[in-house]
Order: sequence, then structure tokens, then C-alpha cells
Amino acid sequence: MKILKASEDYLETMLMLKNSKGIIRSVDIAEQLGVTKPSVSYATKRLRENGYITMDKDGLIALTQAGFEIAENMYRRHQLLTEFLIGIGVSEETAREDACKIEHDISDETFRAIQASIEK
Repeated sequence: MKILKASEDYLETMLMLKNSKGIIRSVDIAEQLGVTKPSVSYATKRLRENGYITMDKDGLIALTQAGFEIAENMYRRHQLLTEFLIGIGVSEETAREDACKIEHDISDETFRAIQASIEK
């Protein structure tokens, strides 16, 4: 199933929030992504409808297995691409920003080749 880049960003952010804060709240997502609370509400509604997250009665968000797998994949790509870009001389800040842009569009084949190159 094809998932939108924005949805991948939301899921990755949710995983990072879960890892850093222990919980996932809409307000934290909005702050982290620099978007409005209504934007987060719309996105989380779509993610719930597609089975990527659940939300409890207190508004706390949890990733489903499908959501976790996408988030973990995007996070892994982001980390590896950042490391690769820094390794070829890109500043850390620029590497992080560019990795975020690249992680969504790069093919699995190219990603695996970069990964193999780093592991050598």
C-alpha cells in the first residue's frame, strides 16, 4: 500500500516522540513538525482510518504494528542517509534536512546500495 510522504513524516515523528517522551500527544506532534493543531487532527484522523494509529479516550496516540513498521523504516532511512551525507562532507544540519527530503523518494535498491557502502 502506498502511503503519502506527509503520513510517513507524521508516523516517524510519532515514533521519535514515543522514544523520547514515552507518550505521543497531538500537541507535541504539532510542535515537532511546525504545523497547526487542526492539521494534526486531520492527519491523525486519516492515519486512524487507515489503521496506522489508535487513540485512547485521553487523546494519547499509539502506533499500530503497520504504523510502527512504516515509522521504523523511515527513521532507519533518515539515520542512515544522515550518516552517509555527513560522511561525504555535508554539515550535520544540512545532512539531517536533506536526509528528510531524500528518505521518501529514494528507491529500495539505491538505499540498499548506500547502506552497503556505509557498512564497508
